Amino acid sequence: MTALLEAPGAVQVDEPGRRRWNRADTITGLCYLAAAFIIYAGLWVNLGSGYLYNSAQDQNMWEWFFATTAHSVWDLRNPLESVLQNYPDGVNMMANTAMLGLSIPLSPITLLFGPTVTWAIALTGGLAGTSFAWYWVFSRHLVSSRVAAAIGGVFCGFAPPMISHGNAHPNFVVLFLLPFIVLRLIRLAQGARPVRDGIVLGLLLAYQIFLGEEPLLITMMAFVVFAIAYAVSRRREAAAMVRPTVIGLAVAAVLSVALVIFPLWWQFLGPQSYRTLEHGPVGNDTAAFTRFATESIAGQAEAAADVSMNRTEENAFFGWPLIVFMVVLTVWLWRNVLARSIAISMFVMAWLSLGQEIVVDHDNTGIPGPWKLLANLPLFDSLLESRLAMGCIPAVGALLAIATEKIFRAAPSFRDRELPLRWLWLGVLVAVLLPITPTPLQASTRPPTPAFFSDGTWRQYVTGGSVLTVPPPGTGDARALHWQVRADSGFPLAGGYFVGPNGPDDKRGRYGAPDRPTATTLYKVQETGDVPEITDTDRTEALTDLRYWHVDVVVLAPGTNQQALQTTVEQLLNTPARYVDGVWLWDVRALTK
Repeated sequence: MTALLEAPGAVQVDEPGRRRWNRADTITGLCYLAAAFIIYAGLWVNLGSGYLYNSAQDQNMWEWFFATTAHSVWDLRNPLESVLQNYPDGVNMMANTAMLGLSIPLSPITLLFGPTVTWAIALTGGLAGTSFAWYWVFSRHLVSSRVAAAIGGVFCGFAPPMISHGNAHPNFVVLFLLPFIVLRLIRLAQGARPVRDGIVLGLLLAYQIFLGEEPLLITMMAFVVFAIAYAVSRRREAAAMVRPTVIGLAVAAVLSVALVIFPLWWQFLGPQSYRTLEHGPVGNDTAAFTRFATESIAGQAEAAADVSMNRTEENAFFGWPLIVFMVVLTVWLWRNVLARSIAISMFVMAWLSLGQEIVVDHDNTGIPGPWKLLANLPLFDSLLESRLAMGCIPAVGALLAIATEKIFRAAPSFRDRELPLRWLWLGVLVAVLLPITPTPLQASTRPPTPAFFSDGTWRQYVTGGSVLTVPPPGTGDARALHWQVRADSGFPLAGGYFVGPNGPDDKRGRYGAPDRPTATTLYKVQETGDVPEITDTDRTEALTDLRYWHVDVVVLAPGTNQQALQTTVEQLLNTPARYVDGVWLWDVRALTK
């Protein structure tokens, strides 16, 4: 990317004039921001009760993270943990995607305007900020044309996998630090100031850990592949890069570890930590690469769902025109060492994302994928391998920028009437990128919060214990987290939607609280609508569970199979429900104190 990584005719040496902010930078940034606002228009016009439809229960969870962190900051509590969920055991916030690097700085906004505003800012700013960060690096260190850099930047921020994660995963959307981490790694190789660059890199790495560790791991994997490919092509230059790189990395490692060692200890060894989160084989079907994402102009929901985990994990849906185009660009730019190294990284990351066994349009070929070598290693064993395809996004953006720069150099003006090469090239880009252009994300309206929570009635029933909603919040229904937020986080909840250990003596990760008999019964009733036969054993277990959770009040709000749930709880407690301010409740303080 700069002098030492320069491939003839491809990469420009830094020029002081190009570093100055100009009108083109402002226009580009505003365009990115406007595009991001359009993507989230349905959310922004209804910040009071807007909900991203395809986020499932994740918006509830993320808003809970933002609200809980804000209260921790305001009350001077440890933001690395919380007992507002999964009471009394609590939640390890570092072992979850709480994004403390974002939720802490935005805590004043969360407290003043609510976590939905923070959620909207994080997602909108994430797409726009990631685009502009890559644009900035491309325009200063990769190409001289700001148009070329803007094309590469817009792809990096608005690629189909980014939009897919933009439904529910801000940790995979707020990626604006990653371009500067990559740039700093390249500066280390230049060797001009390895200690200073190592310090800057260490600070960037430490901060990125508080934004998202999984995207950092994926980016570093892609960069390592790129670096190896480049080193093989330029052995003499690579040999000279070793010493300053080692020095800089050592400085960066010492500094970043010093800054994050306690939070990382808390994450991996602290209360409610877990060792690994098992997902099973979730590699990409090769067909996913050529299909179009659900929320794109050419998207077909059924075709996308056929080869993806869910709407938020469409990690490889680049569309067949772009796949063909990348093959063509790779062949065309192959003699350019930098472009070749980037392309190799892109194809290797795509290959890795296929998982442990190659699947071709649902056909298990039996051919092992390279991910099989990494799948069981620490850290990698918790990674969703389909997400490795996201490592292709910056590579595609960089190749688009390099190719555009090359065309623009061959055709110095847009006014060439004999062969309007620039216009022809832009026409090709439109044909390739238009089908995967994102559409606004679907937003719905949240059901109103029961007055029992929003009006403060709960204060009459909670006297130091917890609230048990029926059923407890979990992966299928986490509305109670929103109700708790609307109640200003004034009480803890039994159960929850988070990632934690499978049990006190089982450090395997799981989504939600460890199974307890009463919770299991209530989940099943909500799912089936069938009232089970309640025995004395069930009642004894229910009382044990209520005491374990320190429950003060059991609350049933309107929802799926509500009557069956009410009947089940009445039989478990041998007490009829009372209807108070929009909910049915059972005051169990006499049983649990």
